[in-house]
Order: sequence, then structure tokens, then C-alpha cells
Amino acid sequence: MSPGDEEAPAGDRDLSGLSYEWMREVNRRGYSYNFSWLGHRIIQYPQDMIALAEIIHVTKPEVVVETGVAHGGSLVFYASLLSLAVKYGGLQSWKVLGIEIDLRDEARAALAESPFADRIKVLEGSSTDTSVFRSVQEELEGFRTVMVVLDSNHSHDHVLSELRLYGKLVSDNCYLVVLDTIIETIGEHRADRPWRVGANPHTAVEQFLSESDDFAVDSAIDHRLLISVAPGGYLRRVNKTIK
Repeated sequence: MSPGDEEAPAGDRDLSGLSYEWMREVNRRGYSYNFSWLGHRIIQYPQDMIALAEIIHVTKPEVVVETGVAHGGSLVFYASLLSLAVKYGGLQSWKVLGIEIDLRDEARAALAESPFADRIKVLEGSSTDTSVFRSVQEELEGFRTVMVVLDSNHSHDHVLSELRLYGKLVSDNCYLVVLDTIIETIGEHRADRPWRVGANPHTAVEQFLSESDDFAVDSAIDHRLLISVAPGGYLRRVNKTIK
């Protein structure tokens, strides 16, 4: 069963509109900073973390790659889920790989103290840097199934570059998840950040999908979640083009 197979009462446009209004308000109050996993801060909505957990349970990727590490909580989250998949789901080998342009000392220390420290690796540098991407490819050698989560710089150009690069790594029927597409809907804009309505992860996804038929939006996930920072951002590989 796909994570998005089940029907949910989320097709109601009025209900979706209310969800967006709620997210617009709580975003101003730092709602996503309220949560942690095994003591590690996760700057995400719980609804999206559950969706990611469902995806990992169903697709059982051997490697989860995330761009944008912040406090490192999401890496610990993925690692704990993959360890459970080994124990209960038949997964044989696994790794969690993070890419961060400026890894904080406290994040480095927290990850080193994690019970999954030997399975988590962080590459420092820009996710779109050629040498960093080459290092990612080297880390994936020997693994068959890969899932990618994009959560670094949210500008249109950066996310589009990530999509074009990291989309190549995603395995058949696995997911390429683009977080913070909600910027287009709730209108987040700060003068000190290079993203805005009309130029953000959502617009990057639209352009990427217009260039390739290898991925499709799993809209059923959006319909079930209602509250999500990634509407239209759960992309499932439906075709593996040889390049």
C-alpha cells in the first residue's frame, strides 16, 4: 500500500482553506520550533514527520539523504525509523546522510552522542556544490534504495538545482520530498531571505515537473494531512530514466 492510498476527508476546499489560515498564523509564532525527537530539536510540523515515517515504513529506503541539517533532529528521526525497519521490517543495511553548509557545533555534538551516531554522516558544504554532490554519490555506493528530503536554502534557483541533482539519486517508487512549499500559499517573506511568493520551493517543484516525467506529486498525502509545510512537495518516482 502506498502512503497516500487511503482516502481522507481532505478534499473539502473550505477545510483546506482553514488549514492554510491556521498555518499562516502559527507560522508567525514559531510553531515548528516546539517539537523534538529523542531529545533532538526538529524544526518541522508533526504531521509531516508522521507522513515521512509512513513513507519510510512502506518504501524501506536503505538510505535517507537530507539537505539542510539545522539541529540534526530529523537525521536522528530517520535513523530511529530505519533501525526499526531492520528489526521489524526486514531491512538489511542502512545509512542516514545529511548535507549542511554550516553545521553548528551543538548539532555536531548532539549527533555524536546519538545512539545512531555510527550510521549518521554529515557532509559539510552547499548541497549544490559539485564536489559535495560527488561525495554524496560515493556515500551511496553499494546501496540500492534511496530517499531524498530537501530542506536547505528555500530559494527557487537553489531548490531547482537540488531537484535536478538529487532527483537522479531517488530509487523507483521512492520519494523526493521538498519541504516548505507552503511559502507560496501562506506568503512568508522576509527581507533577509531569498525566497518569496512566486520564487520558492513550490515554484521550483512546478518547473522541475515540467521538465521531467520521472516524478509525480502524491496528492493523496496532501489530502490526508491537511496541515503540512510541503503541499505538492511529496514527489514519488514513477519512472527511472537512464541518463
